[in-house]
Amino acid sequence: MTFTITRSAQRFMRLMLLADGQQGWGFRLAVKPGGCSGLSAEVAVAPVPAANEAALVVDGIPLFVNAESRILLDGVTIDFADTPASTGLVFHDPKQVACGSHAPASA
Repeated sequence: MTFTITRSAQRFMRLMLLADGQQGWGFRLAVKPGGCSGLSAEVAVAPVPAANEAALVVDGIPLFVNAESRILLDGVTIDFADTPASTGLVFHDPKQVACGSHAPASA
């Protein structure tokens, strides 16, 4: 499993940990299929991983991620967006066709 976390997403995760957590807590990241990017997420700050989660450290950020999420995040870039329409993590999956886009027709 490999995924990338942009600097802006790292900043968001660290700020959440500072605001809601204590020393040793982690950032829970649970993704599911759905949304325009192909993934939607539930995020939280937690003191320990749940029984079904692995504790990972990515770019110095302690993450708690379940098995399904680890599979879905493979090859994905996690970014942070702050727009008038939404604020939060955004997932860029090179395997996903964008909303409103259609795959090219084969000849």
